[in-house]
Amino acid sequence: MASRSREIGYGPRVRVWTILGWLQTRRLSKLGLVGLCALLLAGVSAHAALRAIVDQHAKAARNAAPPTGYEAEDHFPGAAYFYTADEAPIPARGATGTIALPDLPLPPGAATLTPDGSIHPAAPFSLAHANATDRGRALQCLTTAIYYEAATEPDAGQQAVAQVILNRVRHPAFPATVCGVVFQGSDHAGCQFSFACDGSLQRGTPGKAAWLRALNVAAAALNGHVMAQVGMATHYHTYAVTPAWNRSLVMTAAIGAHFFHRWQGWWGTPAAFRQSYAGGEPVPGPLARITPTPVIAAAPPPAAPKTASAAIQPAYAQASLPVAPRPAADTLPGDSQILDRWKDSGKPLR
Repeated sequence: MASRSREIGYGPRVRVWTILGWLQTRRLSKLGLVGLCALLLAGVSAHAALRAIVDQHAKAARNAAPPTGYEAEDHFPGAAYFYTADEAPIPARGATGTIALPDLPLPPGAATLTPDGSIHPAAPFSLAHANATDRGRALQCLTTAIYYEAATEPDAGQQAVAQVILNRVRHPAFPATVCGVVFQGSDHAGCQFSFACDGSLQRGTPGKAAWLRALNVAAAALNGHVMAQVGMATHYHTYAVTPAWNRSLVMTAAIGAHFFHRWQGWWGTPAAFRQSYAGGEPVPGPLARITPTPVIAAAPPPAAPKTASAAIQPAYAQASLPVAPRPAADTLPGDSQILDRWKDSGKPLR
């Protein structure tokens, strides 16, 4: 009976009626016969439906283009979440570094502007000119920075860190990409964000819950959420440190465990944040270290060979001595070779 049931599931419908006739010879009741028939027909229909679904997925997989480049390496928005640990140590709070003001001319009249102590909220960040790869990389880098710089901060503290990073993206003193800002200086141990150079990225895996919270904050910031309290801040540091550069900046806010600062003068005003975002995100991660090329002094040219005096033949012994100058009389031109009848040809006529 078991072998015949398997044939019903996969064979033609004619076999069903053959088996039903066999069952009738066993004197089944009419109600039992109807129920068994419905059960068999339902099994055939379910098998056909499952077969159609499998065929459809197989066809879609065959027609899909193979992944290339960045996507082929399993890098996608929030990918690090799937490699995080359930319970991981929370990273220490970090601080940004400082950078020189851009070597660009100020617009006319900028130097005479009255200092403005008010807080101007930044414009919403836009990914309108970014492709799918740029969006994924920007989200990955911003999430990483928020996690390692402010994993233990409240939501407002994480939003403030995200705002500083996006403010830098739009300021001409910094790179014009999110990943470029986050990992700036990592190629020569001059990181703007401490986690990119102090080995934090190699100390275990992030905690899943903390990473997911940072991911949500980063996604909101990239989609236009503005942390108005930060204003145009481009720097921050924790309560535990007092960097020398904070004396030349203007503090805009104190949120969570960080102080936030902007530049003085025109470079700290909304008008200075005119660098547009056009995508072009580099691969997330620290930059390759630049190894300085050692300077090798050029070897002195070899000395010209000298011939021993004893090897010089007597006839050439004086060949290298300087020739005495000829008397001045010898340098005068000789007698004229002009015929007498032509000697007066150059005189003017009278």
